[in-house]
Amino acid sequence: MFKARKQNFKLDLAELHALCEANYARLLRLFPEYETTNQREFRVGPALVRIEVLERCRYTTMFRLHQQQAHDQWLGSLRVDVRAYHDAAMLEVGSFQSHHRIQPRYQYPNASMFQEDEKFQQNRFLADWLEHCLGNGHSAAPLQAGQR
Repeated sequence: MFKARKQNFKLDLAELHALCEANYARLLRLFPEYETTNQREFRVGPALVRIEVLERCRYTTMFRLHQQQAHDQWLGSLRVDVRAYHDAAMLEVGSFQSHHRIQPRYQYPNASMFQEDEKFQQNRFLADWLEHCLGNGHSAAPLQAGQR
């Protein structure tokens, strides 16, 4: 009988770093005034998206990304805390919904049923979500006279 041998999972650090660098650029396109403003809101379809600055340090900034649907009882809401590393120009997921301190890799199976590449998957989801916001978002506040 042939037994398939499971290959050990190897984290592709270069791919994770590239993803975090691209996410940093995406976030700054959505919230370029983060240094002087604590919050940015916009709409993506019926959802309200809010990006908040939670903490500013010399080389890092903590953000909370929150998406609230028009009908939360049906669709729920999204909450992701991220840390921007300005010296490295990288953005990394710190917590996703109720999951905090996600490890770079996990043995599988595990008690929490995290995938082996859970951290990468969360950062990949963040990339897709930020791209969706960039492509489909519009300002929640009406423009004032003289603004463009």
